[in-house]
Amino acid sequence: MKKQHSVKVIAVTGGKGGVGKTNVSVNLSIALGEMGRRTVLMDADLGLANVDVMLGLRPKKNISDVLSGECRLTDVMLDVTDNVKIVPACSGTQEMTSLSAHEHAELVYAFNEVAEEIDVLVIDTAAGISESVVSFVRAAQEVLVVVCDEPTSITDAYALIKLLNRDYRMTRFRVLANMVETDVEGRNMFSKLSTVTDRFLDVTLQYVGSIPYDEHVRKSVRRQIPVLKAFSKCKAAIAYRQLAKKVDDWPVQDAPRGHLEFFVERLVQGV
Repeated sequence: MKKQHSVKVIAVTGGKGGVGKTNVSVNLSIALGEMGRRTVLMDADLGLANVDVMLGLRPKKNISDVLSGECRLTDVMLDVTDNVKIVPACSGTQEMTSLSAHEHAELVYAFNEVAEEIDVLVIDTAAGISESVVSFVRAAQEVLVVVCDEPTSITDAYALIKLLNRDYRMTRFRVLANMVETDVEGRNMFSKLSTVTDRFLDVTLQYVGSIPYDEHVRKSVRRQIPVLKAFSKCKAAIAYRQLAKKVDDWPVQDAPRGHLEFFVERLVQGV
């Protein structure tokens, strides 16, 4: 049997808010698009959508319309730039913050219809460790934990990893240090986190690098243009492209893991 096209699925998460997770998701997606990878960015902060705001887009439809059966996933996807589309969430809708297990499954299965058209799915999760965040992280193949140089960032990242390890037996996490002055600072952050996880949890953490603090990022957010597009030669933009190259080298998951995950039917059929 012909092996089906595989899709790399990456959940970008971090525990607390304010670590720059959405910036990472947006710019990583655009950097992957620049490399020719057909990338879809899903805004999984279902009640407080902000990916579309960051991109200066005004979607007419969003994920809630897919769940209600009003339209298909392809009807809500918006073009961002070459090779990059987003799936917008809705803002200020309480019921979207607490999807039932059935609704979550429906959303995950909806992506099967676009599997042949994409190479990478990036999921920008909400802040915190809610059931929704955990569900989307578990449905991904790779978990990219974003941390910044605040004590609460490290403790909240640890709390998320602990929950996923203890309750769901997840053991492998990638860590990205964001808004650092130097890469040494990023490695120190990773060291603080890995010291605690090594002591108390049965997990493997991998440091994937850092994104430097760069005033151009704040300027680009105000302009609602991703920093890769607004200031393509700045320090942060260069770092995002380096990150994308590393992500591109990660092997694609090619076997189901026994729970609900994106494109799992294709994994079953393709083996």
